[in-house]
Parts: sequence; C-alpha cells; structure tokens
Amino acid sequence: MRTFSIACTTFLLLASGLDCDAFAPNGQPRTATEQSTWLAATSQNNSKNAPSRRSLLSSIAGGTLAGLSYWVASPPEASARLEAVNRPDLLPSDKNLNVIQVEKFLTSGQAKRLDTLLANLEKETGFRVRVLCQRYPNTPGLAIRDYWDLGKEGQKDDKYIVLVVDEFGGKGNVLNFNVGDGVKFALPNVFWTRLQAKYGTTFYVRDNGIDLSIVNAIEAVVTCLRSEDGFCTSVPDEGLSLKSLGMS
Repeated sequence: MRTFSIACTTFLLLASGLDCDAFAPNGQPRTATEQSTWLAATSQNNSKNAPSRRSLLSSIAGGTLAGLSYWVASPPEASARLEAVNRPDLLPSDKNLNVIQVEKFLTSGQAKRLDTLLANLEKETGFRVRVLCQRYPNTPGLAIRDYWDLGKEGQKDDKYIVLVVDEFGGKGNVLNFNVGDGVKFALPNVFWTRLQAKYGTTFYVRDNGIDLSIVNAIEAVVTCLRSEDGFCTSVPDEGLSLKSLGMS
C-alpha cells in the first residue's frame, strides 16, 4: 500500500509498516537519519532490480521522527545506522485506545476527550485518526502497527491518519503525520504543510504548550473530515464549535 507522508523518517516507517515518499523541498534531507532514509528510497527508485522500499527501510535502523518536511536542504551528514525499535511492552493493555502517551504531553482529561472525539469520528465517518505521544528512543516502534492494525501489506482500509508527537529535543516540528491514500483527496499535501506550520513549530509550542499544539491540530483535522464539503486545503480557525467536531 502506497501512502504519502508529511514527515516521514525511518522510525515512522518501521513503526507503522507504511511505505512513504520523502517529501522535502529540494528532494534531499539534512540530518544523518534523514540521509539514511532518503538514500534507501532513492536507491529503490533508481533500480528496477533493487529490493522493495519496505525491505530496504526495514534493514535500515529505526531512527527518529525528525521529519523530512520542508527544511532548507544543506549538505547531508554521513549516513548513520541506528537500531530498530520494537517495544510492545510500552503499549497499554487496553486495545481500544486512539490516543497513546508513552510521553505524557496531554493531561488525562485532554487525552480522554481526544480519544472520545476520534472514536466518534471513526464510527460516523470511517476515518481512523490515531495519536502517539513519545520521546525517542522511548517509543513502541514496530509494535504500534499491530496495536492499531493499520498500514499492513495488502490492507484495504487506507482511511487513516497517524499523528506521532515528538519534540526532538526542541529542534524539530512536533507534529508528524502519516496519511493513508484514502484520506489524501479530502486533505491534500498542502493542508498538512499548513497544519504543521501553524501548530507544530517550536515557536508555537514555546508560546502555547505542546498540549495545545496536539489538541488544536487534531480538532482541525476532525473539523475538515466532518465538513459539508469533506475537503480542506486551509487550516480552520481556532475556537471550533462542538457541532463542527461532531459533539453537539
């Protein structure tokens, strides 16, 4: 199954089992981890006899989520091999959670409210939106794919969005999305670019808190997926109504 990703790096690929494209302005990532991912993707594109992108990336170590998205490209650092991550022990025993906090960025009340919001969205629209809060390398990694049962080979249900929240030591955008093909017509690439720029920057997190970054981003996504048009290219304004969120 082919997907597009707004912030796609080795770890997210390994965590979700999803193929994705490097989505950078000049087609070339900046950090060592990004270089590893980019080289693997490029080698697959340039060789008909090369192994699949999935096998290439699975052989590369699981890296951070410091996304490929929209950084000005500079000469890449030397490629680094990192260890893959697979920590099912970090996942909750409850199999029905839409919001998982390995790193607690949300209050209990915020997490519960978002979980209910996303459960209602899935029930009424079929769109599956999931949130994972983490601080790499403390992450479930590959195990999250089985926990949420998404992004698997041959799986027909591609109406999903995974938001992985990680601060990267305060150096990267905290909002990292992996988006299934079944969503890209409702929410095209430009929407995710604008959503990251509005709520995911270090400046926004510094001034408003990472919890509001997560809450506002998810509410914007839900509002767009529930809109009468069923389509968004711009991020809705803050202060969304309960009706727009399906909670009236």
